[in-house]
Amino acid sequence: MKSIQERILRDGHVIGEDILKVDSFLNHQIDVSFLREFAAGAKEFFASAQVDKVLTIETSGIAVAYALCEAFGDVPLVFAKKSKSKTVDENVFKTLVKSFTRGAVSEVTVAKKYLRPGERILIADDFLAEGSAAMGLLDLIRQAGAIPVGAAIVIEKAFQGGHARLEGEGVPVFAGASIRAFKDGKPVF
Repeated sequence: MKSIQERILRDGHVIGEDILKVDSFLNHQIDVSFLREFAAGAKEFFASAQVDKVLTIETSGIAVAYALCEAFGDVPLVFAKKSKSKTVDENVFKTLVKSFTRGAVSEVTVAKKYLRPGERILIADDFLAEGSAAMGLLDLIRQAGAIPVGAAIVIEKAFQGGHARLEGEGVPVFAGASIRAFKDGKPVF
């Protein structure tokens, strides 16, 4: 989406050769109208897909998923938890996910009662790099016997392979902005 590319160029900051900092409108401070515009684009892309729920991982994906839930008719938002909680029993689906920016591997869980066989699930996240988070969510969906209808990602770094990994699994990907490379401290779309 041209507007997302323009926003990244105006307010984003490249760190090193593979990190894009967009905390002024997506990760630390959230521009709600920006997310609504992204969600409208995703709704158009997945117009023929029935979406029963939107699935993400806490915490940075929740705002993105919320906007998508509204766009798809107020479907439920489910988020995988990274931390243990006394309120979550052991009746969960589990998978391991590596965070590209944190460099850590986390076990993420979703209570089995929130993902059911046959439900049509849209994966949501703010970034797609190597695809570990999205592949982890895909694993949770498949454990549940649910159906992945696609992945809606605000910004993808296509040069890191996540998009190709998901499509290789038969999961269509909508990216609000697709970055091919970083050159001279700027993203190349």
